[in-house]
Amino acid sequence: MYKLFFRLFFTRMDPEQAHHLAFRWIRLAARVPVLRTFLAAALAPRYKELRTEAFGLRMHGPFGLAAGFDKNAVAIDGMAMLGFDHVEIGTVTGEPQPGNPRKRLFRLVQDRALINRMGFNNDGSAAVAARLHARVPVFRTVVGVNIGKTKVVPEAEAAADYVKSTERLARHADYLVVNVSSPNTPGLRNLQATQSLRPLLTAVREAADRTVTDRRVPLLVKIAPDLADEDVDAVADLAVELGLDGIIATNTTIAREGLKSPARLTGETGGLSGAPLKERSLEVLRRLYARVGDRITLVGVGGVENAEDAWQRILAGATLVQGYSAFVYEGPFYARAVHKGLSARLNASPYATLAEAVGADTRKAAV
Repeated sequence: MYKLFFRLFFTRMDPEQAHHLAFRWIRLAARVPVLRTFLAAALAPRYKELRTEAFGLRMHGPFGLAAGFDKNAVAIDGMAMLGFDHVEIGTVTGEPQPGNPRKRLFRLVQDRALINRMGFNNDGSAAVAARLHARVPVFRTVVGVNIGKTKVVPEAEAAADYVKSTERLARHADYLVVNVSSPNTPGLRNLQATQSLRPLLTAVREAADRTVTDRRVPLLVKIAPDLADEDVDAVADLAVELGLDGIIATNTTIAREGLKSPARLTGETGGLSGAPLKERSLEVLRRLYARVGDRITLVGVGGVENAEDAWQRILAGATLVQGYSAFVYEGPFYARAVHKGLSARLNASPYATLAEAVGADTRKAAV
């Protein structure tokens, strides 16, 4: 039914306008007690065998919403209502910014993909921190906070900008993500080089520790699929050296190979997400797990369309899996279908728990 609605209605709308409309419906539904209870029962059934622990946090399952959908932390309960086991908000920057000029979001329906050049449009870390502080949770869900660089801040002053966001947001985050991999902020990806990334991550870790003294806020870094293999290895080694809690693999790509959509769409600048990212994202995940093993928690994202994709991420080494672009195409039953399929695959596998399955294929390949 959703696919028919998508084809007849949403495809006729500007993608960003359609996003805001769907987002408004989700938020409204989550505000109506009886309706949200009914929807959660239908869309977010729980499977005991999928219970997951990561960064010392307990979750109903491994499948969450990637950053980018709820940039300003206004629909956390709505997304939990739809079945996401964790919700990563952001990317949030030190200062509010409108993002890049419209039109900046494009649907590649033939490729089941999106291109975006949103440019970290968000309300800024102070406003988002205030919203998180005032939030009264309706559903129990883990909330990650993804932070990035304000566009007007020079690259040389990036660390101070990330620290500002950390000081405002860390106390409200179940885990914190340093985003240095979006292609839509000039110079941002340069921060993935280890000589820049080491002082940046060190500064954020120190800021989180002095801001939140009653617990350790888990710290992750999100990397691009376009890194060369040796750079993926370098980031993995740095993460181990610095004692990071996790790596998210991967963000969007600037590559355009093998797309079926018209050139007027594929030629748009920005980050490509969705199905075409699947293979490279999985390659990076396997490479990371082969390098770090169980010393660091890995989060797999990029081209996760269904339960089989999520299962492959887990076998490759991901403890957690995230989706976003497929949600646009699959609709409100997306998380439910992933959970149901994961449960079936786990029960049919030789593994007693999801934790046992994490990295199993990558370990076998290394023997």
